[in-house]
Amino acid sequence: MRAAKRTFSLSGMRDLPVLRVARPTDDVERLLPFYCGGLGLEVLYRFNDHAGFDGVMLGRRGSAYHFEFTTARGHSAGRAPTQDNLLVFYLPDVTAWRDAVGRLRAAGFDPVASFNPYWDRNGVTFEDPDGYRIVLNNEAWST
Repeated sequence: MRAAKRTFSLSGMRDLPVLRVARPTDDVERLLPFYCGGLGLEVLYRFNDHAGFDGVMLGRRGSAYHFEFTTARGHSAGRAPTQDNLLVFYLPDVTAWRDAVGRLRAAGFDPVASFNPYWDRNGVTFEDPDGYRIVLNNEAWST
């Protein structure tokens, strides 16, 4: 039996859309200690030679977001274009925030000074092996 296809309406926002953040890399395997060991994500899916692309999807089962990292055969992705290319995780619970910072440190990643000093007020910034940065921000997000 096939699962029913979920649909969503941006105007109604009754069902939360799933967000995929996709970007290229020159070495998928080199990113795994950062995103899996450090951020605590898991490999949800892998693919090889899909029209010349290899890749992995990382996330947490049941979450409304995941990350896709791909390598294109014969193409160099290079490093992040700036130090202000960020993914920001809002972790309002101080214990959960400290645990997340500790996991990244334990995985061998040291904090870096944020390009925008705003993020250093309540957060800690880490840089992945490709130069892209994540901020673990110890505040609640509100609209």
